[in-house]
Amino acid sequence: MNKILSNKKAIAVFVLPTVILFTLILFVPVIQMIGYSFTDYNALSKPSFCGLKNYRTMMKDDVLLTALKNSIFFLLFSAVTQQIIGILLAVLLTNIKKGRNTFKNIIYLPCVLSSAALGLLWAFMFNPRMGINQFLAVFGIKGPLWLMDTKGFIILPMWVIAFVALWQYVGQNMMLYMAQITGISQDLYEAAYVDGASRGQAFRYITLPLIKPMLVITLSLNCIGSLKFFDLVYNMTQGGPNNRTQVLATWLYFQGFQYFKYGYSSAIAVLLLIMCLAVTFLIKKGIHVETYEA
Repeated sequence: MNKILSNKKAIAVFVLPTVILFTLILFVPVIQMIGYSFTDYNALSKPSFCGLKNYRTMMKDDVLLTALKNSIFFLLFSAVTQQIIGILLAVLLTNIKKGRNTFKNIIYLPCVLSSAALGLLWAFMFNPRMGINQFLAVFGIKGPLWLMDTKGFIILPMWVIAFVALWQYVGQNMMLYMAQITGISQDLYEAAYVDGASRGQAFRYITLPLIKPMLVITLSLNCIGSLKFFDLVYNMTQGGPNNRTQVLATWLYFQGFQYFKYGYSSAIAVLLLIMCLAVTFLIKKGIHVETYEA
């Protein structure tokens, strides 16, 4: 193995396929996207350079501003709820013996299911004439218009979709934190309990510091996933009513694949890329991860 690692030609042979795939699948499309964002392009004619026109249009696009607000809401909601609930579930399931695998599988199951199918399922459940409202009607309760109410700064459909996303993806955080917590030596906890520490203190001074590396990973995944959020929104509301539940990814889709404004949709994609990179940078700079020696 040492001979292979010291051989530059061998390293190039192993690394080159990855570099080629990365370039063709990711780097080249990103460069093309940035180029198209400075053009008028409808796929029927050749792109024509228009400078910053698409970016100026973004500043005046009320639906885009709504989509940006909704994407930021998803980001903040996901960053808070999925992290807190994911850690609590991981700690709880790590400390129980009976039924651990059963509860873990039940919580994680929505993560492996199709988001498109789940979106249609929950759209049916929140239909005002059936599903949850039909159940509430049995008790004489009139249910709200779960996916149609447009009152408030953050409208009810956005809260509904956010909680459905929480239900679907919190299991991923739980599994990652369980893997990190399981790797913590039990000797640290036993020493803490001998010194008189409570379970809460052990969690605060041992568990939390040692899961910080995983916190950076899960928080980055949550935030990037929230900004790129598409499936549930499209299948539950398709951006309605009146474009009030549009997010950046859905509005990008509508502009590109329904209105054939590929230049403008590319500009939205550039904005989305910049936001993802900025959030990742802020997370890595804002959370200091200490290195502990055993």
